[in-house]
Amino acid sequence: MRIVGGKFAGRNLTSPKDFRVRPTAEAVRVEMMKLVRADLEGARVIDLFAGTGAIGLEALSRGAKYVDFVEFRPSSLHALKANIAALRVTTKARVYKKDALPFANALIAGRYDLAFVDPPYESRMLDRLIERWLEAPWSPILVAEHASTHKLPRTVRYVTVQQVIVDDSAISVYRHQLPVSAPTPASDSAPVTS
Repeated sequence: MRIVGGKFAGRNLTSPKDFRVRPTAEAVRVEMMKLVRADLEGARVIDLFAGTGAIGLEALSRGAKYVDFVEFRPSSLHALKANIAALRVTTKARVYKKDALPFANALIAGRYDLAFVDPPYESRMLDRLIERWLEAPWSPILVAEHASTHKLPRTVRYVTVQQVIVDDSAISVYRHQLPVSAPTPASDSAPVTS
């Protein structure tokens, strides 16, 4: 597995020897980055269900300002931290050893510019995460990787969805059309109420 574009293109990434970990295929990452290329430069990014960090590191390679990685499996965390160190991006990356759903539930509107979500395929965790984002978008753009057969939750007014299929995977890009306010320093730790 390697970074496919940007300043780290061609650099190899570590992947755990754990059958439960499904690193995002290169072809999927290529299409994903094409869909958000205009949104990456200087973006504040969150990578939920980060695994090895391939998606977030791909975003850093292509100009993201920083990435917060959220992962809780020990084998994935070990690979993620090794990959961050190998690319020498420790000042642009934070790792949270947390379960992605409760972490996302505590996020406030406008905390990030771009969010990547890659839970286990066919998991209802993706539905719950999208529903939470639709209630209080913590970023104006949410990019979800999922099985092409997965039926996603219905969207709401002011949200558009673009979808691309790559083999048995789908990439769904949700864009909130209304301004998503960035937090003020005083309210950065306060939960959003809707």
